[in-house]
Amino acid sequence: MVAIGKDAIFLKYKHSGYTRFIVTEPKYRVIEKSKYIDRIVHRWYVDNFMKEYFIKTFIDTSYACIENKGMHKACLDAQKAMKHCKRIWNNYYIIKMDVAKYFQNIDKGILYKILQKKIKDPKLLWLTKEILYSNGGEKSIPIGNYTSQCFANVYLDQADKYAKHVLKLKYWFRYMDDAIAIVRTKDEAIEKLALIRKFLKENLGLELNSKTQIFKSSQGVNFCGYKINEYRLKIREKGKRKLKKKVKKLKYEIKTGKTTSKEAYKYLAGHLGYIKIANVKNLKSKIFIE
Repeated sequence: MVAIGKDAIFLKYKHSGYTRFIVTEPKYRVIEKSKYIDRIVHRWYVDNFMKEYFIKTFIDTSYACIENKGMHKACLDAQKAMKHCKRIWNNYYIIKMDVAKYFQNIDKGILYKILQKKIKDPKLLWLTKEILYSNGGEKSIPIGNYTSQCFANVYLDQADKYAKHVLKLKYWFRYMDDAIAIVRTKDEAIEKLALIRKFLKENLGLELNSKTQIFKSSQGVNFCGYKINEYRLKIREKGKRKLKKKVKKLKYEIKTGKTTSKEAYKYLAGHLGYIKIANVKNLKSKIFIE
């Protein structure tokens, strides 16, 4: 990584804009890609300040964009908690929460006030504002920015702490804007969900979308791309179809010389990890044989 002096950043830096493009997988999104020099500054900012000021203070069950955590650990930890709740309660309920258009609805004014509580250096606050408002407007942070992942985590860390410390939700798990909580009764689930919804609206300007539901323990829950119950982690049919489609496309590209087997395997590495922790009988071999 290119070394950047702190004084050089604060005296000369100005964000140089974005290249915008659209992706449709896993869903329709407008990606805003920063220029190379901005990406260096963003990483420098996160590695030198955000990790120290904020990431160390996150709750243990926040998993997105944090070293040694991630989607797989989130699912396995949630499943472990489900097994435990089955033993102590037999039946229980799962609150499944998903924020509507999360990155687009982050309020920069609210986020800046949250950041101000821990960042006191005027120069660092200036840089924070330069990055935060780099795509214009009072709402929406760029999905493509390295800083945005951290900002988004800081924003919903407020909800994490409310859920854990105020509502006393012992079994709370969050991966970015995808969260679940496990409670003993349906009445408790209804009450806690209403309070979380109110907190998000009044304090963060966020709404939960139609994926937000309450499930009986016997139904399991969709979390981080898996269908989870106490004993199985299943890949959803939608995920299987997408993976098969990608493998078919890569096979064609290898055959026609547009890519190499090595490049294709590298591209699929994350997907193979996705399969690895799931309970799928011979899915990997079926996908590559078909």
